[in-house]
Amino acid sequence: MRNLIMFYACMLALSACDETRLYEKNEDFKNRYWLAADQPTFEFDVDDKGTYNLYFTIRNESDYPNSNIYFTYHLTDSAGNTLEKKLTNQFLFDKKTGRPFGSTGLGYVYEHQFSMLENYSFKNPGTYTMRFEQFMRTDTLRGVLSVGLRVEKSQNSN
Repeated sequence: MRNLIMFYACMLALSACDETRLYEKNEDFKNRYWLAADQPTFEFDVDDKGTYNLYFTIRNESDYPNSNIYFTYHLTDSAGNTLEKKLTNQFLFDKKTGRPFGSTGLGYVYEHQFSMLENYSFKNPGTYTMRFEQFMRTDTLRGVLSVGLRVEKSQNSN
């Protein structure tokens, strides 16, 4: 428990200095699994027409039963119009060795951040929504602790 508190304290301290971040939030799965019916949704505001990078974040345990994860992301505007939708496959473990990718604050928990949209330009300021759905062969994806969204200003932004 103490290690978990230290991990969150370090993450908070590191994220406090991040000037490019517009939005970052994670949804925890209290039972340590991601059900296919659970579709975490994140709502964020964009104030200008600059360019942004959007990232998918996942925290998983080392006993996650697969080497990869398939997920679909849905980006919509405030009117509910779909702006982007894509099925994505990302590897969490090396296929040959089984070694986990990602960073760890605790010995058995790994955090991964995958780029979804780079230098993405929103046409108008406003409120946008990103929704994730896991697209694996099993309804219950064990070993997933949380998923999240990070939106940051692109280096190419005006």
